[in-house]
Amino acid sequence: MSTQTRAADAASPDGDEPIRIAQVEIRPSEGLAVVAGRAVALSVREFELLSALARRSGHVVAREELFSSVWGGPLRSGDRSIDVYVHKVRQKLEAASPGWSFIHTHIGFGYRFSPEPMA
Repeated sequence: MSTQTRAADAASPDGDEPIRIAQVEIRPSEGLAVVAGRAVALSVREFELLSALARRSGHVVAREELFSSVWGGPLRSGDRSIDVYVHKVRQKLEAASPGWSFIHTHIGFGYRFSPEPMA
């Protein structure tokens, strides 16, 4: 594979281009999330979950879609992994930028990444 082909692959929506939304910057090539200028320590799975949500920023992403994207398989009935990991990521983002809400729950549907100041 040529260098040019690799560069084109990196520019794809799921590639290594940084994702910037409000005060959040996600750098896939570095495995780094920065919120309000502060690096946020995330596990690999947490980072993949945040990246999957950020790529669909402003849209509700179904739990099943997130599980398939991040865990690489179908969501099993009763599996709460998504909810546990969303909770962890939410806590870390909100600790980095108090007064802001980043991940919103849509009960029965999924989650939406949309950084907003808390009322």
